[in-house]
Amino acid sequence: QVQLVESGGGLVQAGGTLRLSCAASGRTFSSYTMAWFRQAPGKEREFVAAISDTYYIDSVKVRFTVSRDNTKNTLYLQMNDLKPEDTAVYICAASGRPIPTVQAVTSYEYWGQGTQVTVSS
Repeated sequence: QVQLVESGGGLVQAGGTLRLSCAASGRTFSSYTMAWFRQAPGKEREFVAAISDTYYIDSVKVRFTVSRDNTKNTLYLQMNDLKPEDTAVYICAASGRPIPTVQAVTSYEYWGQGTQVTVSS
């Protein structure tokens, strides 16, 4: 069983930066594929970035950086040049099994509760 706890969200103006963290329990963190999703009100959960190799959706590719520190069991998402359309709850996900599609919600068996990111214009 893996528990995921996100932090680092907040309110920021357009063009600002935030760094999200996701602290994971468990002894085998380094072997997990980790990902960030986001969900805006009234919208479906959307893939943002993942790391085993690194993957990003096109809209964040040059602005966001996903990374991990296996010594701290922590996943990060550095978000630069934030835009109002980035406003959402950002949710950390983990998978301990081989997954065919890193962008699919169904690929991940562990989820955090999320942290709110609000970008004002």
